[in-house]
Amino acid sequence: MGDPHRVGIVGLGFISQAYLDTLRSHPAVRITAVADLDPTRSAAVAAELPGAEAVSVEHLLGGDVDTVLNLTIPAAHAEIALRAIDAGKNVFVEKPLAVTFPDGREIIDRAAAAGVQVGCAPDTVLGTGTQTARAAIDRGLIGRPLSASAVMVTPGHELWHPNPDFYYTAGGGPLLDMGPYYITALVHLLGPVRAVVGAASRLRTERVIGSGARTGQRIPVEVDSHVSGVLEHVNGALSTITTSFDGVATTAAPIEVHGELGTLAVPDPNHFDGESRFFPLGGTEWRSLPSNAGYTGAGRGIGLLDLVTAAGQRAPRAGGELALHVLETMTALLRAADEGRRIELTTTAERPSPVPLTSVAELGG
Repeated sequence: MGDPHRVGIVGLGFISQAYLDTLRSHPAVRITAVADLDPTRSAAVAAELPGAEAVSVEHLLGGDVDTVLNLTIPAAHAEIALRAIDAGKNVFVEKPLAVTFPDGREIIDRAAAAGVQVGCAPDTVLGTGTQTARAAIDRGLIGRPLSASAVMVTPGHELWHPNPDFYYTAGGGPLLDMGPYYITALVHLLGPVRAVVGAASRLRTERVIGSGARTGQRIPVEVDSHVSGVLEHVNGALSTITTSFDGVATTAAPIEVHGELGTLAVPDPNHFDGESRFFPLGGTEWRSLPSNAGYTGAGRGIGLLDLVTAAGQRAPRAGGELALHVLETMTALLRAADEGRRIELTTTAERPSPVPLTSVAELGG
C-alpha cells in the first residue's frame, strides 16, 4: 500500500477528539502536524500523537502533508481551505463547506484548477444507519419514493456548549449547523435537489450560556433559530425539513421516507449507526431492518479515509461537489425564506456510490 497518507489538522476544538479517535491508529493515514490558535492546545495534542509536530498554521500549510483536515470554526472554513488548496494540498473540511455559497463555489473551482481533492463532512451518513436505509430504498422495499420528512428540534446548544456564540452569528443557526446531516442524508436516499421554498423565525434575541466559565452570560442571536422548508428533488420526491434551536423535544423520527409500498424510518443522521424500521402497505406494525450496508464501527473521519482510499478508482463518497450542493440547498432555503419565493438551484450532485457492509479496518487494507 505504500507509505501512509500524511494528514495535518488545523483546529483542535471540541470535534477534533472524535476525528483523532478514528485517525490516530488507522494504517491508511498518519497525522504528521497539528495547528491551533492556542499553541498550548496543539502542543498537548501533538504530545499524544507519535511523529506529529505542533506547528503554526502557516508552517502546516507549507509543510509535508498530503491533506489538510480543516476543523476550524465555520467562519474560517473557506479561508483555511483556500490556503491549503493554494499550497497544493487536498483538503477535508468539517461541515459546512463554507458559510456562503460563493465561498463554497470558489473552494471547489480553485481545487479543480489546482488538481487537488476536496472532501467534506458529514460522513456520518456513510455508517450503517443511513446506508441500510438507502439499500432498502434501492432494492425497492418501499416502491417508488414519493416524499420524506426530516426533523431536528433542540432548545439550543448554549445549554451545553461553553462557547456557543458562533451558533448564533452569521454562518450559524440550526440549518447551517445541523442541516448538513439531514440534507446530505436526503441526497443519499433520494438524490439531488432541484428547488426549495422556506420560512424562518427567531424566538428570542438573546441566549444564556448554561455551562462552563461563562455560565449566565448573555449572547446575542443574529440569525433565525427555526427554519422550515420544502426540497423538490430531481426525481420528483418532496422532502420537508425542520431545524430548530427553539423547541424542547420531538417524537418525530429524524427522517421518514414514504413510498408507494411502505414507509421507512431512518435513524438520526448525526450518528453513524441506528435502527432502520419499515412499515409496509397493509401492515400492522413496524419491523426492524438488519444492518446490511455501510461502514461498521465508523467514527468522524471515515469520510477522509474513504477519500484517501478511493485511490482514483471511484469518487469520494463525502466529496466536495456533494458538499457544495448541500450548501447551496441550505443557503437557497434561507434566501427563499427571506424573500418569500421558490428558488431553483444552480448545482447538482450525483448520489454517492453506496457503501457495502465494510469494517473501518478494511479500508486501506
